[in-house]
Amino acid sequence: MPKEYRTIREVAGPLMMVTDVEGVTYNELGEIELPNGDIRRCQVLEIDGTNALVQLFDSAAGINLAESKVRFIGKSMELPVSGDMLSRVFDGLGNPIDDGPAIIPEKRLDINGTPMNPAARDYPQEFIQTGISAIDGLNTLVRGQKLPIFSASGLPHAQLAAQIARQAAVRGKDEQFAVVFAAMGITYEESDYFVQSFKETGAIDRTVMFVNLANDPAIERIATPRMALTAAEYLAFDMGMHVLVIMTDITNYADALREVSAARKEVPGRRGYPGYMYTNLATLYERAGRQKGKSGSITLIPILTMPEDDKTHPIPDLTGYITEGQIILSRELYRKGITPPIDVLPSLSRLKDKGIGEGRTRGDHAATMNQLFSAYARGKDARELMIVLGEAALTDIDKKYAEFAEAFEREYVSQGYNTNRSIEETLDIGWKLLHILPRTELKRIKEDMLDEYYGKQ
Repeated sequence: MPKEYRTIREVAGPLMMVTDVEGVTYNELGEIELPNGDIRRCQVLEIDGTNALVQLFDSAAGINLAESKVRFIGKSMELPVSGDMLSRVFDGLGNPIDDGPAIIPEKRLDINGTPMNPAARDYPQEFIQTGISAIDGLNTLVRGQKLPIFSASGLPHAQLAAQIARQAAVRGKDEQFAVVFAAMGITYEESDYFVQSFKETGAIDRTVMFVNLANDPAIERIATPRMALTAAEYLAFDMGMHVLVIMTDITNYADALREVSAARKEVPGRRGYPGYMYTNLATLYERAGRQKGKSGSITLIPILTMPEDDKTHPIPDLTGYITEGQIILSRELYRKGITPPIDVLPSLSRLKDKGIGEGRTRGDHAATMNQLFSAYARGKDARELMIVLGEAALTDIDKKYAEFAEAFEREYVSQGYNTNRSIEETLDIGWKLLHILPRTELKRIKEDMLDEYYGKQ
């Protein structure tokens, strides 16, 4: 029986100080028993000699300092895992909220995980088809990669996240594929949108959802992504599945981290965020990947809203350092009605070269990708020049590039949230658009490839 303490000295917001404790460790879970028999849960944030600073998961209302009892249960937060988790919806602490039965666990795993030995990592190199041309064709997602989506307030990252979760697939192999979806600090309306979206398309059958709402405690928001990654590690490395983890919104997670840090009176770093935020984000992102000798993999798509649309804000800035590229959503494209509004030029997938080409996608993928990037960049410049100087100032070839840029946004990038394109369809649309330009302009594609594909369209 855990030892009970009646030594609560102070309660300040979500924090509570318990004195004269013995053998209590960092991250250990505790229970507070109120005089009326209610149980509140808490977690140890800091140990200073015999003093323990704990954070409450629930409200502090009703805690009587003299009569409430605290007991520490000798373990950190764990998630009960089993194959039955698929098609279920949980709250941020791993409790079912879909009116289904409790999970009968095959094992209980510490949500903080164990770091993956770098020498045991396998290189990401297999193509994942999301069905979205701007990602598959130009910023290809590779199995085991960490590829964040940088969005901004009011942009449709929720629709994009749901579309990727519904459509993502490993091609050409009969392998088990699952999606783990973690939502942090979202509204009930958004939560309902995700659940209904997955149910309507049947994607819920291969999805595990963890939902933390905006009115849930900050400490639960910090636990939610760890719950999701623990479930993903079990499905990937114990059950041999290929798991895509989508986390939205990392900005809400970082804000919860700042809130807890401020409550602990820690010295703030950039913009009030704790100085250890880089390390903290890395403990999440680095749990993705592939392991040698294991058939499963974890591919991670964290989504974050950039405060004030600022790429240099600490959250996107630190995320960009840890991950392998980024997909950036553009407010300008959104205003033009492009859906999804992916800005392909500043977007980047650092591992795309490893997942494309003959045997993975198609032999012409790399060449057409480079040509489309080049033509779109020149087309955007031509379009801006036309706005400043007028159409008459453009040469005939610049007018062709401006026409290409317009068509590229309307036909290639814009596809709506319900269209699922195969990589062959995406590549064929690219060739169709390259027809706007004279063959002599396609300098990034070899002649034999031009003979094979340019003449076909």
